[in-house]
This record gives sequence, C-alpha cells and structure tokens, in this order.
Amino acid sequence: MKLIFHYMKSYKRYLFLNFLGVCSFALAELGIPTLIARMINNGIMTGDQGYILYMGGILLTVATVGALGSILLGWCGSKISTAVTRDIRNDVFRKVQSFSPSEMNRFGVSSLIVRTGNDAFQIQMFVNVLLRTAMLTPMMILFSFSLTFMTSVPLSLVILATLPIILLGVLGVTRAAKPLSVKQQERLDELNRISKENLMGVRVIRSFNNDAYEQARFSEANQAYAGYSKRVFRLMMLTQPIFFFLMNLAILVIFWLAGSMIQRGSFQVGDLVAFQDYVFHAMFSTMLFCTVLVMYPKAAVSARRIEEVLNTESIVADRESLADGVGSADRAGSASLQSPAARSAGPSTGASPLSQASPASLVFDHVTFAYPDGEEAVLHDISFEARAGETVAVIGSTGSGKSTLISLIPRFYDVSAGRILLGGRDLKDYPLKELRSRIGFIPQKANLFTGSIRKNLAFARPDASDGELLEALKTAQGYDFVMEQKGGLDAPITEGGSNFSGGQKQRLCIARALVGKPQIYVFDDSFSALDFATDARLRAALKPVTKDAVTLIVAQRVSTIMDADRILVLDNGEMAGLGTHRELLRTCPVYYEIAASQLTEEELSHEA
Repeated sequence: MKLIFHYMKSYKRYLFLNFLGVCSFALAELGIPTLIARMINNGIMTGDQGYILYMGGILLTVATVGALGSILLGWCGSKISTAVTRDIRNDVFRKVQSFSPSEMNRFGVSSLIVRTGNDAFQIQMFVNVLLRTAMLTPMMILFSFSLTFMTSVPLSLVILATLPIILLGVLGVTRAAKPLSVKQQERLDELNRISKENLMGVRVIRSFNNDAYEQARFSEANQAYAGYSKRVFRLMMLTQPIFFFLMNLAILVIFWLAGSMIQRGSFQVGDLVAFQDYVFHAMFSTMLFCTVLVMYPKAAVSARRIEEVLNTESIVADRESLADGVGSADRAGSASLQSPAARSAGPSTGASPLSQASPASLVFDHVTFAYPDGEEAVLHDISFEARAGETVAVIGSTGSGKSTLISLIPRFYDVSAGRILLGGRDLKDYPLKELRSRIGFIPQKANLFTGSIRKNLAFARPDASDGELLEALKTAQGYDFVMEQKGGLDAPITEGGSNFSGGQKQRLCIARALVGKPQIYVFDDSFSALDFATDARLRAALKPVTKDAVTLIVAQRVSTIMDADRILVLDNGEMAGLGTHRELLRTCPVYYEIAASQLTEEELSHEA
C-alpha cells in the first residue's frame, strides 16, 4: 500500500474532486430514502398533493446531485488509476534500463515483463476500486448505520448481529487468498517464460520435431496457473453468496419485527421503506468494502513485486562524487607502461602496464573479475594496453573469458580487482552515459530494433545525416543490399531483424557503431557470419575509419585477427600470450594450437 499511496500523492487535486464525488453520491443515496419516507408519511398517507410535488422537486434535485457526483467519482477514479499505473510502468522501465546483466539475470526477462504489464494492471484495478469503493463505503456504512439507529434501535440490532459473521468470513478469505496470489503470479512468470522461449526458439523446436513436448510443457504451466487462479476466484466469489444470504435473512427478520411494530402503531410504513434502504446501503457497502479487502492480497503481491524492482540498485552505477571533477586514476597516469618489447614477449609477469597514457588509450591494469553470483574468478590478472590507431585482438578457446573481458569496457560489469583506464582515467570515474558514448560496441549476437534501417543506424547519433549513414553502410559493406531494399534507408526491419540474414544484421550493427564515431570500437566476434571475401573487404575498409580510435576485436578465426597490432591470447581466464601473429606462433603454444587447427602447414611455416 505504501507504493500505491506514494504515487497517488501526485494527484491531490483529483483526489479532492474524487472526495467531492463521494460526498455527493453518498448524500443522494442516503438522502433519497429519507425524503421518500417523509413523502409517504406526510404526503401520500395524508393525500397532500402540494407536499408530494414539493418533495418530488427536492428528490429530483438530490438525484441530479447524486448523478453528477457518480460521474465525477467515476472520472476521477479512472483518471488517477490510469495515471498511477502509467507512472509505475515508466519508473519500472527506467529502473530496468539502469540494471546491469547481474540484476537482469536475478529477475529474469519474463518476470520483468509480467511485473511491468500484469502486476501494474492489478494495481490499476485495485486503485480504481479503492477510489470508487473504499472511499465511499466507510462513509456509507457510518451514515447508514446512524440512520438505522435513528429510525429504530430494535431493528438495527438485527443488522448489527450479522456484521461480525461477515467480517470474520472476509478476514479468513483474505488470509487464505494472499499465499495463493503469490503462487498465481509466480506461475504467470513461468508461463510467460515458456511462451518467450517457445517463440524465440521456434526454429530449433521444429527442427528437432519437439512441438508436442513444448505443447505439453506449456499446457502443464498453463494448468498450474489456471489451478491457482480458480482457487483465488473461488475464494473471492465465496463472499457474495454468503453475504446475500445473510442480508436476505436479516431483512426477513426485520420485516417480521416491523410488521408487529406497525400493527402496534409504534412504526410507520414510510419509516419501514426508508429503513429497508438504509439496511441495503449499510449491508451492500459492507460487502463492497469486504470486496476491497479480498482484492487487497493480490494487489499487495503485485505491489511488492514492483517494489522489488524499484528498490533494487544496480551494482554498476556512477560514483556519487568525483574529487575536483577527475578520478583518482588521473593522478596515476604517469606510471610506467611496459615497453613494446616487453608487451610482445608474452603474458604479464606482474609488472604494471601503465606509462604515459595517450588521451585515447585503453589500459587493463592487473584486472581480475568474478561474476557477482560466482565463486571463482573468470579473469585473472589481465594487463595490456591498446592505443589510438591500434588494433588489439582477443582470441582463445570457448569459455576462456573473451566476451567477459570486453564486457568490462562499457561497464556492463565492474572489475573485482585492478582497474581499467581510458585516457589515464579509471572507467569508474566516468559517468556511464559519457563512457558509453565513447564506445562503439558491436555485440556477438546482432540485435536490431523494429522500425526502419535509418532509425537503427541513427541509434547512436540521431542527428546523423543521410550521407553519414550511407558512408557507414559502405564501410560496413552493407550499402548494396540496403539499396536493393524497397525504400532504401526507410526499408522496414521486422522484430529481431528476422527479414535480414545473419551476415546482413552484423553489417548493419557495424554500420550503426560507425555512425557514432566513438573513441573505442569493440567487435565481439562481429564478423562470424561473414564470408571470407566480405570479411577481408570489411576489415580493409575499417582501417582508415578507425585510424584515430582504439579497436578491439574478439574473434574465433585466426584469419580475421592475424593483421592486428597485438593479439591477446586467453586460456581459462588467464593471459597465455600477447604479441603479433608471428611472435605468438613462436612463443605461445596455445595460440599455435588454435592457428594449426585453422591454417595449413604451409601457411603456418610461411608465417613463422
């Protein structure tokens, strides 16, 4: 509830209007029976036509006020509930945008989608009921019971006797519904996860002819969700028949007692009509208020799940304060770097790689990294430097830590030990937006967004001209196939870029990075889907474009990186070698083994 009230505070004006609507509606609902009772007792029973017309005019006025109040109540409830839900979704989305991969893995993509969509919707429904019912019913209950006691104390005691039974029943239902609501939302997460996996992996499922297995898996999850939903709905629906049974039973007793009182002359017919309305409003308002209590556990579960997201802070964030505008690493920029001979000699021997760092240099200084949920480090004591205009390649066997290494550069994760410097300044001292604006990151899995080619290319720099976009496409070897598309730059890209091949998507992602003109280019196995000829042309075209930037390439193919200025060889997260292609063939057994698996003996002997 704290979350809901926090967001509702922003709409005080509408809350005040909602309160006016509540008062107007309550005045009409309780005023009309009182006026009708007077009309019956003083007009209809006595035949006073003037009094009947007079009271009829007052009734019409009160009914009009009540109708306007009901309209105002509905409008304010809809306005506030939708606005609160919109704000919650915006804040959840903004918070998720700040998450590192660690937080994303903790919650799971499917669960975050459910929290943003279904959980926020549950809060919207509850807020709507809260404003239209929870604000109205306490007032109706209080005044209805007051009027019943003012009309007849003996008859009021009948109603009072039924209330404890209703309240105890509702409290029992509420307690039973809360754990079921938790399970229901968890099963919805599971259902959404299976749906997402099925849709994304539909080709794999069909290729292995496993449609029946996936259908059974989905059916099982769907059945579990339906089972918990049925149990929740049964509990919620149980309150209505019990309530109506008790209300009708109370009314029967009231009519039986009132009949005797009217015969004795101690009670009037008009008062009985009004009392019946008071009873209905009192009992029905009690039921509506109980409905709010029954809905509360589900809304509370959804609110708690959203609060978990909003209260989670990313382990990767900007530093709160920077001493005199620069990081502590600025003062360490005068440390000594390894000489070129030392750098090419092989892995680090413990000496620091720092020297007079150039403004666009990237330095790994004894970097060790372990995943937040991992026990052992996946990178151990990595030290190397990449300067502007240089290309440093990273190669190693599967699981050696190549992608993990480059994910530290844009600070998807922070190092566990050591530091990474850009221009002599620790990456942690850069605001994240500034740091990432300096990096052109081309991920291993090409990711395009629904829209047009133009919008995807301008992702890094929205103000880029068509000429710059086309120039980037030419460098990335994507100009020809883009111009063949109907609409050229305005050709559509479907969800996930499924209307383009893997190689075309990679080239579009490379062009997107080129448009941003960053200081650092990071290619995470971004040439894997290209044929050898296109790969060679692309690398040749990239050289003049990236001559003033640092270029890091992660690759599996030796032919892609053999021309790099230096090659870093990783083996089980450790540096197995650092040097040129020819140097590593002579000095690094791990690299030689990788090269021997891809090159002929003649090529190996020629290179050596």
